Amino acid sequence: MSAAARLSAVLLLALVLAVSCAPAWAEPERVIDVPTRPGVSERLLFIATPNAKATVILFAGGHGGLRLTPDGRIGWGAGNFLVRTRQMLAAQGVNVATLDAPSDRQGEPFLNGFRQTREHAADVKAVIAALRQQAAIPLWLMGTSRGTQSAAFLATELPRDAGGPDGVVLTSSVLTERRGSRAVPGMPLQFIKIPVLVVHHKDDGCEHCRYTDLPLLTEKLTGAPRKEVMVFEGGSTRGDPCEAFAHHGYNGIEGDVIAKIAAWIVR
Repeated sequence: MSAAARLSAVLLLALVLAVSCAPAWAEPERVIDVPTRPGVSERLLFIATPNAKATVILFAGGHGGLRLTPDGRIGWGAGNFLVRTRQMLAAQGVNVATLDAPSDRQGEPFLNGFRQTREHAADVKAVIAALRQQAAIPLWLMGTSRGTQSAAFLATELPRDAGGPDGVVLTSSVLTERRGSRAVPGMPLQFIKIPVLVVHHKDDGCEHCRYTDLPLLTEKLTGAPRKEVMVFEGGSTRGDPCEAFAHHGYNGIEGDVIAKIAAWIVR
């Protein structure tokens, strides 16, 4: 057999194995546009998982403007911890909705200055309602970095019996702030009456997210019926300590982090 023929055979075998090993849960990711406030809509990427035990809405960090196109392409933030691990999360048996900024915030500053507003709460409440129509299962909010300023605020503003979530996960939380917007511990966290999971890397190097400041947050979760802090170590770090491929984004340990988060959500 010639070298070219052997190469073709190897490529064919790799293709067959890739197809045969595709996860059984996998369904095409699709774009959903949800009407929210008058003249405004929220776009999200949705992964439906057969026999899902929960639905999780993801809030990326940074300015939060993913710039999702109608065909599902991500214009910004594809490397964000939650964005890049959304398929991993779905593989754990949950539906996953990755949320963009609303249609009236599709330019700078996107969600900056907007995460702790009534309009943001109204938008996400509409998304929660739409996703509950997709599946009548528990619905959770999960934010990372500045996305925790959305998830935590929404958990204080939207009680479960008023269309709010069933639980919230805060990863790499913003614990101190100098930009004028409230850090997570500055919110009335005692009003959160749903389960709360706090996830942090012990060596997070971001100045706003120091592990040693974590008690500022956890000591205020007095109303949560179930709460836990998961602390991770290891992995690798590169670049800006506040960005997604540093310890701040659980670089190199994503699979372990996501599996443990999902197990806590569905237990």
